[in-house]
Amino acid sequence: MDVSAYPAELRPFLTDAAFYDSSCSPEARVTYVDKDNGYFLKSTPKGALERENVLTRYFYGKGLSANVLSYISGERDWLLTEKIGGDDCAASKYLEQPVRLCDTLAELLRTLHGADYKDCPVLDHTERYLADAERNFQANRFDRGLFPDDWGYASAGEAHRVIEARGHLLKTDTLLHGDYCLPNVILDNWRFSGFIDLGNGGVGDRHVDLFWAIWTFVFNLKTDKYSERFIDAYGRADVDEERLRIVAAVEMFG
Repeated sequence: MDVSAYPAELRPFLTDAAFYDSSCSPEARVTYVDKDNGYFLKSTPKGALERENVLTRYFYGKGLSANVLSYISGERDWLLTEKIGGDDCAASKYLEQPVRLCDTLAELLRTLHGADYKDCPVLDHTERYLADAERNFQANRFDRGLFPDDWGYASAGEAHRVIEARGHLLKTDTLLHGDYCLPNVILDNWRFSGFIDLGNGGVGDRHVDLFWAIWTFVFNLKTDKYSERFIDAYGRADVDEERLRIVAAVEMFG
């Protein structure tokens, strides 16, 4: 592949490499670069990767994520990271043992939520989170099908009323992944290797990660039978059903 179209800083990593598309959303193009021990190159519109760059470096400093090799913000954003050894938790070898996977993910999340966050570069996740929901409500962005059963809302108005009335109950006291889904947790033969896709992280309310953890088991395993087990394994005493429903309302607005 001709690498001349990429920023000059990235070309030494890309020359004589094989490329594989690993994208999972229309907003970001992710390329696996098969060279040395492997790299991942993410590209988005300008500015969209700034927070992910900052948080990935922070998590890496705690031994929890990949090493960032380059972040470039020009006409587009580019983020180059080293590949973390292992496979993400949506791999079949993990999905085939759902009970063990459920317990493992709950234990890892509990450990993350117990981490010291005083030096985190994003200390205002909840403020940003609620502001984004309000902005998307005003822009008529609403995903009714995100979680249609226990935590679903029939309309944007219903979800927005919940946020207006009870959004203040969300806390800012826990280090979050922000998108705690199976594809974003890397295990190496069941040993934790790291977290990826940290652009929604920061210090906020633990129920954001709990919501996405429960959601991902429903989405990836096509059943809600592990929801209660996950809550028990995480620690039911620290799970507030009301705050889960508030988070669900916020998430309906993307």
